[in-house]
Amino acid sequence: AGNPHQALAGDNHGDFMIRGLVTGVLPDADASVKANGTRIPGASVDVSDEVIPATTLTYFFTDNWAVELFCCFAKHTVEAAGSIASVGDIGDTWIFPPALTAQYHFNPDGTFKPYVGAGVQYIHFFNESSKLGPGTSFALDDGFGFTLQGGLDIAVGDGWYLNADVKKTWLGMDHRSGGTGITADVDLDPLVVSAGFGYRFNLSDLLGGHGSATAYEELK
Repeated sequence: AGNPHQALAGDNHGDFMIRGLVTGVLPDADASVKANGTRIPGASVDVSDEVIPATTLTYFFTDNWAVELFCCFAKHTVEAAGSIASVGDIGDTWIFPPALTAQYHFNPDGTFKPYVGAGVQYIHFFNESSKLGPGTSFALDDGFGFTLQGGLDIAVGDGWYLNADVKKTWLGMDHRSGGTGITADVDLDPLVVSAGFGYRFNLSDLLGGHGSATAYEELK
């Protein structure tokens, strides 16, 4: 009889992969800034680049077709730019930017497995804090955008992989600085660059597998 407590086995053709990544979130911000409803000529904002840990969960419907969920948390600084650059830092915000993409994976039997994907990214902003002085506030509305993706998995044996991945999202949101009359329509358009490792296996092994009834009998 099999051992129901045996270690999860890696499988290069498994239906599930989890990755741990080091990720650079690189916004390409552009903004239309207004003071009390009137546009300020030449004014814009910059959003800081950040390097963070991230995770992806990928489910393979076949060796070629998959769907992936990317998630992480990051803290960014928003700065005045252009004709208002002398204002300096406007505020800080935490973001939660999950992305869901459908993917096509090439060369499923090889060592080098490139893939492409397309989907959507949602960015939730929270714990915003103003740097414009007492009596001011800082808020960003959540955004939703279209994402394209390209990447490469390199099999290193026993279900383990090295991974490199690039995502580009086109996304807009609104910014408000309370107490100042300043608002902005911001195109964030982040480039998300990742590298790390992954482990591929069969999800049924983790959940008890097709032989769950047998495992139950063995545990009795």
